[in-house]
Amino acid sequence: MMYLSKFLFVISARKTKLLLILCLFLAISALDAVGIGLIGPFILMSTNPALIQSNAWLFKFYKYSDIGNINHFIAFLGLIIVIFFYFKSFLYYRIQRYVLEFCYAQQVKLRLRLMDTYLLLPYTFHLRTNSANIIQNIIGESANFTYSISIPLFNAIANAFILFIILLLLAKTDLLATVSILGLLLLAAAPFHYFRHKITSWGKDNIDSLTETVRIVNHAIGGFKEVKVIGCESFFENQLSTQTHKFSRAASRFHSVQQLPRIVIEVILVTFIVGFVSLALVSSDRSENLVSVLSIFAIASIRILPSANQLMNCVNTLRNAKPTLDRVYLDLKELESPEARRYLKMFRSLSLDNISKNIFHGFDTLKTKPLDFKERIVVNKVNYAYPEVAENALSDVSLTIRKGESIALIGKSGAGKTSLVDVLLGLLIPQSGDIQIDGFSIYNDLRAWQGLIGYIPQSIFLSDDTIERNIAFGVLDHLIDQQRLKRAIHLAQLSELVEQLPKGVKSMVGEHGTLLSGGQRQRIGIARALYHEREILVLDEATSALDNETEKLISESIRSLSGTKTMIIIAHRLSTIEHCDRIYEMEKGKVVRSGTYEEIVLREQIAKPI
Repeated sequence: MMYLSKFLFVISARKTKLLLILCLFLAISALDAVGIGLIGPFILMSTNPALIQSNAWLFKFYKYSDIGNINHFIAFLGLIIVIFFYFKSFLYYRIQRYVLEFCYAQQVKLRLRLMDTYLLLPYTFHLRTNSANIIQNIIGESANFTYSISIPLFNAIANAFILFIILLLLAKTDLLATVSILGLLLLAAAPFHYFRHKITSWGKDNIDSLTETVRIVNHAIGGFKEVKVIGCESFFENQLSTQTHKFSRAASRFHSVQQLPRIVIEVILVTFIVGFVSLALVSSDRSENLVSVLSIFAIASIRILPSANQLMNCVNTLRNAKPTLDRVYLDLKELESPEARRYLKMFRSLSLDNISKNIFHGFDTLKTKPLDFKERIVVNKVNYAYPEVAENALSDVSLTIRKGESIALIGKSGAGKTSLVDVLLGLLIPQSGDIQIDGFSIYNDLRAWQGLIGYIPQSIFLSDDTIERNIAFGVLDHLIDQQRLKRAIHLAQLSELVEQLPKGVKSMVGEHGTLLSGGQRQRIGIARALYHEREILVLDEATSALDNETEKLISESIRSLSGTKTMIIIAHRLSTIEHCDRIYEMEKGKVVRSGTYEEIVLREQIAKPI
């Protein structure tokens, strides 16, 4: 029941649609039983036509049909049975097609739902979760959910219905024989019950090895330069070999077990038929109806054999895929965790009740008008501690930023600068304290606050696309404002680069911007923030990885924005913050000093002994 409960949580279908599928399975199973039930009487009539006269309904139909020859009438009945079987087969095909279309539609919805969930989850979830897990879940486990859970589950239900109704028919024909065959089928299922825990563990090995494979390939290809220069190709090859062998071993064992049901059931049914015939020949009262009963059981076995085989295979597949279900279920459930609920409450237009709407409408429901920013931002006694960490990353941090001002955050590594910036970006929610903009708490509408901010990190994320699309990041081609694009390129001092390129803004930047220099990548990051017309720019060590000359050019680009944009800058190189109006020095999560560049930097340099 727990398995089914998790399945219903993960699947995005309405319960009425699932009920319809169950009804269709029940209907086709009933038709199966009717078709098999018609075979026995037909064979009996063929061997003993006089039986037609002993059945009132059949005799009445014979008279009504006006077929003079009784053999012709039996042949006509045979034609009706054949047509019925054609109709049943066509209907079975249509139902199976409908179920498959339903399952693959659910795969699309699950991928969208997973993507939606990961984008909605707090930043802390991504800090503790490897991106390989997320990629594997969205691409691999969503497909596995369809192939190894949805389709097998529906097939198991369909085959269970078929077996149940056929066994009812057989029980009406010969109860003792039916009980015998049922007992033999249960006996055949016993070995697979023994393997159930191993089948689940093989499924977990499969998932773990695939996730590790994604991680290893990401590291090897992502660090291609370092791998080639260091010459550690064999290290990654050995890691990949270990994981692929682990996958191969688990997969081969599982698929070997999957072959057993057909072999075991086939042997058992042959044993049953031979035993049944032998018993009937010994017993005089059973030998009279031997042909009729055998014909029904023979036709029934045609359906019982594949249905029982498929049922056991489906059950084994579901057990093997249990780790997939658990993994997807737990990640989707993350939205209901206290941390996620607290985070989502900060978005005025978002709650757990309307998250499902985002599956097909993207984040349109999250798009709100940015907050009005006229005077100042006040950070008031903010405290933040990372989950499962005893000490605060930020302790009673307070500061004020006026509109158009540039402030800098300095301090040693681990001082709390990045944590403070992440709080300002709305990625981390403090346990206490507040951030207000013109007296309005940003936590009353976090999405509107984020609409004011442009973020420029040390390593700019660039997609393998054109300069134009990387600057107008997240905007459809036909919605890109060319005037805003030109203005952003000019202010970020990218005009000369664009003019030199044969395709201009249509030029490709390469994966992660490999076709551009470090300085050019940073300027695209600045242009991106300017294109989206963000009033507040946050620069997180944006020039620390650049050479002196490039740093100077980027600093000039940043300095040219002073007064027009409010800027919050994290910097190790103190030369990049000379233009800042105020500098805050941090230590162990606290602001220990604040003042102008002269007060904080120059006086300290003068005070140092030569």
